[in-house]
Amino acid sequence: MAKQILITGVSSGLGHGLAKHYLQSGAVVYGCSRRQPDDLIQLGLKFSPINLAHESEGRPAFKAFIQDAPNFDLVVLNAAKLGEISDMADRPLEDLRETMEINVWANKWILDMLFAGNRSIRQVVAISSGASLSGSRGWNGYSLSKAALNMLVKLYAGEQPQTHFTAFAPGLVDTAMQDYLTNLPKDDRYAPLEVLKAAKGTEKMPDSETCAKLLIEAFPKLLDRPSGEYADIRKM
Repeated sequence: MAKQILITGVSSGLGHGLAKHYLQSGAVVYGCSRRQPDDLIQLGLKFSPINLAHESEGRPAFKAFIQDAPNFDLVVLNAAKLGEISDMADRPLEDLRETMEINVWANKWILDMLFAGNRSIRQVVAISSGASLSGSRGWNGYSLSKAALNMLVKLYAGEQPQTHFTAFAPGLVDTAMQDYLTNLPKDDRYAPLEVLKAAKGTEKMPDSETCAKLLIEAFPKLLDRPSGEYADIRKM
């Protein structure tokens, strides 16, 4: 049987690259995002437009989307918001709340609905980041939310032992997020920006399709590690 896969955030970047590779390999792929990826739909993507920032709209839309979906071999929780690089004191709570809603709480209600349907889900991979551990100045809500995501994964791993969970950092990926980061002016307060600028356009920062291939090779290896842990592809 073809693999059954669910990926959030498929309109661009890493989620788009993962969905494309899986579709080309013959997998059945369910994907959601705010924007519609017409090229993936032409490849056979089962798609639903879902705004994860608003639970009141997103939850019923997601429930309808997966209502007739089968068991899943893999669920990739990829959708995320970076936000602006600035000091915590300069970020309004409204903005931080939205970041947490997309990067953490949307993943909670997605998992709750998936498991409420008595589906068999073999593996869940939540796309985390090295920023969840580094606490670098400027990465404010993104670092907070990814650290919380790591713990969310660990908690669900304890509650759903039949499913393998990993919070997985994919390393540097050349996406629109990196375009924003590497075009910011030099600012000595935010040292990682210069590291990113140096990596842009090199093998240290592959494009989303190249990174997606690396992740697809890595996902099965995660099953050999304890469920619920954080892993970084750069240390595998």
